[in-house]
Amino acid sequence: MSRTIPGSETVTVEVAPGVPITAAVLGTGPAVVLLHGFPQTHLMWRHVAPALAADHTVICPDLRGYGASGKPAEAGSDTYAKRTMAADIVALAAALGHERFALAGHDRGALVAFRAGLDHPGTVTHLLSLDVLPTLDMWDVLHGADARVAFHLYLMAQPPGFPERMISAVADDFFASFIDGWGADDRAIPADVRAEYLRASREAVPSIVADYRASAGIDLEHDRADRAAGRTLDMPVTVIQQDWGAALGYDAAGLWGRWATDLEHRTLDAGHFMAESAPEEITEAIRSLLRR
Repeated sequence: MSRTIPGSETVTVEVAPGVPITAAVLGTGPAVVLLHGFPQTHLMWRHVAPALAADHTVICPDLRGYGASGKPAEAGSDTYAKRTMAADIVALAAALGHERFALAGHDRGALVAFRAGLDHPGTVTHLLSLDVLPTLDMWDVLHGADARVAFHLYLMAQPPGFPERMISAVADDFFASFIDGWGADDRAIPADVRAEYLRASREAVPSIVADYRASAGIDLEHDRADRAAGRTLDMPVTVIQQDWGAALGYDAAGLWGRWATDLEHRTLDAGHFMAESAPEEITEAIRSLLRR
């Protein structure tokens, strides 16, 4: 792990054959697991994790396919299914002695957290989602010219080969376009952290693409099956998003309300990388969630 959260211990757990998950761990007390987004690593929690560690064990893994964690070849549709990636996190926490934990995720990590909450309701005690919609709803609301903001979703949904070659040819430019374009404050991701995100992403193009490809396939199938079965998130859930609804014309709180029975939803004007641009607000949101 090239860069990690100051004051943390680095641990690596083999959660499945040949799949090590590396995490930064700090603090003591009830466990809170923080999952990063794209195109980041666990380092995105460098402000929030130390604050929570005052009275919690905070576990910040690199997701399967990202950062210092294992990057298995895409052997089938389930290799990077969010169901598989959620099982990684449950296994990691159990190996560290935590059979139950609160879970917060941003972007891709929020999709893993969502799936963990549905698949492991006895394990996930509280759930925080930052700036994402569940996969089923995301694909439903993207349409027409407005969908151009999510061009990368369509690119990485293509069959193996072409998107990997295309992105690898201009990897730094591709990933930098999101880091530089999605933020609200250029100071939130300083140059050294930006360089770490680019390095880590450049070295993980095939697995990142496979993660996104799963969201246009097996993840969508899993969400559809859960919607048909009436499965919901019944633990306390907090969702914080930019005001996508106003921009794209849908009711984000209403969409989340179909999944979460105990929901607090609000918008935050802090750009996409809100745990880095507004860490105090996100830390307090997690603490408020834990009090519910």
